[in-house]
Amino acid sequence: MADLRLKMIDEADIDTVFADDVEFEGELTFQEPVLVKGLLKGRLESSADVYISEQARVEAEVAAEVVSVKGQLTGDVFARRKLELFASGRVGGTVRTPDLIVQSGALFNGTCRMDQAGDSAVGDTQE
Repeated sequence: MADLRLKMIDEADIDTVFADDVEFEGELTFQEPVLVKGLLKGRLESSADVYISEQARVEAEVAAEVVSVKGQLTGDVFARRKLELFASGRVGGTVRTPDLIVQSGALFNGTCRMDQAGDSAVGDTQE
């Protein structure tokens, strides 16, 4: 049996970090990777990757290339390439991604639709 390996990140490699004492409500759009350590509500979109740390709480619609969750994420998720759910991660909502990785111990409550990469778009509800 192959080992499950999730990509570990170094905070120093990420330009945009929402610190653990930051609480934000609204819409955010990024061209680069973003790391969330605090509370975020609303909508978060990145043309790169989104990382949600263990202490983070995100109640938002999230769209990115890769969404990596170690904390709590409630809301719709559109991961264009991959959703990584670490053992400490909690996801509740509707997920669309071509690749889903879930470590033992993680919690996922919701629905998941897996299309081939490039087949679906945000808001596309066709079956």
